[in-house]
Amino acid sequence: KHFVDSGNPTADDFEIVETELKNEVGEGNFLIQIQVMSVDPYLRGTLKSKNGSEGRKVMTGFVAGKVLQSKNSDWKQGDFFGAALPFSTFQLITPMHLEKTSFWKLTGMVDETTLSRGIGALGMPGSTAYGGFIDILKPNEGETLFVSAASGAVGNLVGQLAKFFGVKTVIGSCGGPEKCKLIKEKFGYDAAIDYKTVKSAKELEAKLREVDGEGIDMYFENVGGMHFDAAFSCLKTKGRIAICGTISNYNDAQAPKNEIDISSMIYTAQRIEGFVCMPWLTGAKGNFLKDMSGWINEGKVKVEETFVDGVEQWPNAFCSLFTSGSSHTGKLVVRV
Repeated sequence: KHFVDSGNPTADDFEIVETELKNEVGEGNFLIQIQVMSVDPYLRGTLKSKNGSEGRKVMTGFVAGKVLQSKNSDWKQGDFFGAALPFSTFQLITPMHLEKTSFWKLTGMVDETTLSRGIGALGMPGSTAYGGFIDILKPNEGETLFVSAASGAVGNLVGQLAKFFGVKTVIGSCGGPEKCKLIKEKFGYDAAIDYKTVKSAKELEAKLREVDGEGIDMYFENVGGMHFDAAFSCLKTKGRIAICGTISNYNDAQAPKNEIDISSMIYTAQRIEGFVCMPWLTGAKGNFLKDMSGWINEGKVKVEETFVDGVEQWPNAFCSLFTSGSSHTGKLVVRV
């Protein structure tokens, strides 16, 4: 309903509005029903005043659903899809929409019971984990990887990929003993650090060195803040950092800056690279959908999801991402 430049957003910052949809499907168009909506930390940035001239706007994000009617040769009635669209339960899609946004076909990879994977393991989080780990970090057998937010939608997948790609030691950080237990028992992490017991980057660095005294070869960044500082402090020669999120500062009006000594990176040949998921999600790079769906079917990748029912619950689900007591694991999904 309005901008929220700093602090935790609340459900009162949102409202559900009903509008009428014309049900005329013209040539080249198709009618869709959104069945699941994604709840993602990056959307916090869209609530800030720097991202628009008006506070009141329709939230847009990743969704998955089904084609109800079609006069488009590429999309048949009954097709399953993932897309980046406004959070509106029914929508008429035109060729102009297809030019301006991302659609990916999920038919043959999911059914009614597994459609939520289209916004999770077979959507933005999955392609982020896939592209960031395989193409940005470029893992080698025998290396050590550190992943922040390891029980989350992206982090749990990175840990699983790392183990069957031959990474020797995978360390994850997450909040609380239950999540630490989960990432080791279900996602294959070798060690877990409860960040709630750590007060500074120095303390976190010490925890990392307890696992591998020589340091880490790779860091998959989802959190920022002290996690980045600790990881960089124990990054080995030729170490790599992939940055896809910094949730620790999303509620800040002005995010604090990390300090790094760039001169130290010259002779150590270290690399830091930011990225977004779209090249892999759209198929411009790699074979994400084919590979990930295959690994899921083979049992190499386990899908972890937390469900919330009802579009009216989306605001509460979203706000829960920024509270330290949140109990959800894996992908947070709102079933419409």
